[in-house]
Amino acid sequence: MPKQTTGSSRTRSLRTAWGLGRLAARVVPAALRRGPPRTVTVAERLRAVPTRNLPLRAPVTIHWNEHHVPFIEAEHDADLAVGLGVVHAHLRLAQIELMRRAAYGRLAELLGPVAVDLDRTLRTLDLTRAVRPIVATMPEATFDWLTGFARGINAVIAGPGELPEELALLGHRPEPWTVEDLMALGRLAATDFTWRVWIPLLRLRARTDWPDLWERMMRDNAMPVPAFAGGGGGGVDALLSLLGAFGRQGSNAFAVAAERSATGSALIASDPHLGIMLPNTWLMAGLSGPGLNAVGLMIPGVPAVALGRNRRIAWGGTSLHAQSSELFDVTDLPEGEIVERRETIRVRWGKPVTVTVRDTPYGPILTDAPLLPDAGGRRLALHWVGHLPSDEVTALLGVNRAAGWAEFRDALDGFAVPAQNMVYADADGRVGQCMAARLPWRPPHPPDDLFVPRDARRHWERFATAATLPAVLSPPRGFVASANNRPEAAGTVPVGFFFSPDDRVRRLRALLGRPDPVGIAELQAAQRDVLVPSAPELRDRLLALARDAGLDAASPERRRFCDGLRPWDGRYDAESAGALGFELLLYHFALGLRGRAGLEVYTAGWEPWAFLRDDLDRTPPDRLAAALGPALDRAAAEAGRHGTWGAVHRLRLAHVLGSVPVIGRRYRFADVPSSGGNETVMKTAHGFAGGVHRVRMGANARHISDLGDPDANRFVLLGGQDGWLGSTTFLDQFDLWRRGEYVQIPLRAETARTLFRYKTVLTP
Repeated sequence: MPKQTTGSSRTRSLRTAWGLGRLAARVVPAALRRGPPRTVTVAERLRAVPTRNLPLRAPVTIHWNEHHVPFIEAEHDADLAVGLGVVHAHLRLAQIELMRRAAYGRLAELLGPVAVDLDRTLRTLDLTRAVRPIVATMPEATFDWLTGFARGINAVIAGPGELPEELALLGHRPEPWTVEDLMALGRLAATDFTWRVWIPLLRLRARTDWPDLWERMMRDNAMPVPAFAGGGGGGVDALLSLLGAFGRQGSNAFAVAAERSATGSALIASDPHLGIMLPNTWLMAGLSGPGLNAVGLMIPGVPAVALGRNRRIAWGGTSLHAQSSELFDVTDLPEGEIVERRETIRVRWGKPVTVTVRDTPYGPILTDAPLLPDAGGRRLALHWVGHLPSDEVTALLGVNRAAGWAEFRDALDGFAVPAQNMVYADADGRVGQCMAARLPWRPPHPPDDLFVPRDARRHWERFATAATLPAVLSPPRGFVASANNRPEAAGTVPVGFFFSPDDRVRRLRALLGRPDPVGIAELQAAQRDVLVPSAPELRDRLLALARDAGLDAASPERRRFCDGLRPWDGRYDAESAGALGFELLLYHFALGLRGRAGLEVYTAGWEPWAFLRDDLDRTPPDRLAAALGPALDRAAAEAGRHGTWGAVHRLRLAHVLGSVPVIGRRYRFADVPSSGGNETVMKTAHGFAGGVHRVRMGANARHISDLGDPDANRFVLLGGQDGWLGSTTFLDQFDLWRRGEYVQIPLRAETARTLFRYKTVLTP
């Protein structure tokens, strides 16, 4: 059956163009009338917090530091939840409102016709399918916590304060929040990273060489997965950006045991990797109540510490890159097993659009979605662990309160999506690592194709969880490190088939495994490290090929280029000429060897080097030389023109409004040279570097804690804490980030009272 659409491609393109114009016609005049965002200090911003007649049993005190970071003190845990909801809405109301609408596929109600196809695709994905059963079966304590959090958000919405600029320009005041809304937002944050793998692979599957390509990808049972997969343009890019912004794609996390630590206590460090955007996808907070005392990084709208610590333990996490989804071929499924439902997408400035969403016992029919690639006439259904009930909020709250390894793992046994590799440290000096996931019991070998036959549904009849997946406590080497790499411990269930290359984890192990004790300074340096161990190895292969073919001395320009590239040590410093030359050479060599169409094959992977190495092994030398000679000329010319890696590798920070015509410049904040690359520990991911480009995904927050001192907790965001445009804390941590500095967030309330200069008291 052909793909269902909400109209022809031409109709959709016209609607999108008209919708963009209609949206700009609303936003631009409103922005011109308002003028640029007014500068607002922390003290002024805090006057907007509603403080009276809140749904509290007793007063709640929020201490704030100069970076707008809160530490919330409450006599009752129920009141702590309300205070936390107030904090999230005060700092990120516009952000969580857009996230909620995305989760439900209701963006067109706010943005107009431009979002219709995105809404249709999101409704096909059916992110919120499990929300009602989750809420119906969650523990009463979790429901009460979420209820209090929602009440805190609603107190801000109902207050007399101004709307955030984004909502004011659109003339929109959010509806009150419910517990179901919070769980829906959580499902958006739990989207499966494999979906970003499938989108480019579905396009590649139409190639005549697909069987060979799939075999290459599955060789050694793993394929490097896409960190920068090119979009298909238009709505596909919008979908990829949405999944990249909130889904867990990458991250580093590592911990050092007391016997390896310079402080004599266990140390932990985390730096999550998500889309580079403003506001940041994390916020920082401290909590102190009778049943919960924790500090850390939180996803806006999710009321639990995702990365952080309490008095006894600390935790970090990276995307496990688990195969939490399956694509089932349901082309031949009898029509009687397909259930249709009609949904109406309400469209601002336009007529409602009625769409049909089709479901099967194997999941929703993904190939009906207008923004996803065609599957060559096949009908594919999405089967996702997140479509089944699982209560990650209860699991995270259990982690936040855990006093040791056993409680930590017990809490994570209820965690299903997004699958995480969790890193652990405790006050007894121990470190550990375990998986938090719910995975079907698949056979150990990779599938024969991108999608599987219906009989593979039997693998989903039972699941492995944190209790049965591999874990390690107190490893002999005295540290643990995770960087989205293939798990070292082999379990009875295959975790997945798409993992990151080993460059980051190799580098972390080298840094943490040195003979000298590891201290805070070493962890800070590791989070900013930009050396790629395998880069000089690949450089040497290319230069050896050039030498053997007599290509490196064919002209003075080639000779100078090759001589300049040989001493490069693999560091992606912004000032490096070697990093620039290497990346330009890779790009032009791949382009010459494979052509424009062939670049799709390389960029279907997390990094293109795996396929390049394979081509160097399998391609006749004369063909390699024919591609390498012109590549040396072009790389030499462009390297001479740009000079350094940072001249082309740019970190650009902008709000989404920065792309709006006429007014966009006022919402663009930085365009600076950036160190790092696709597989440096300080990840700043990009595509092939054929010229000037921007960092699209990478490290966007950092955390370090010393378990020997409750107050020794360092955090920093790429950007700032406050999502309010014009706030002095919207971007105030950017310079700290670039200098490698951090913001201290103590765990003890008495320390917060001393260090945090501002105070807000919420009263019943």
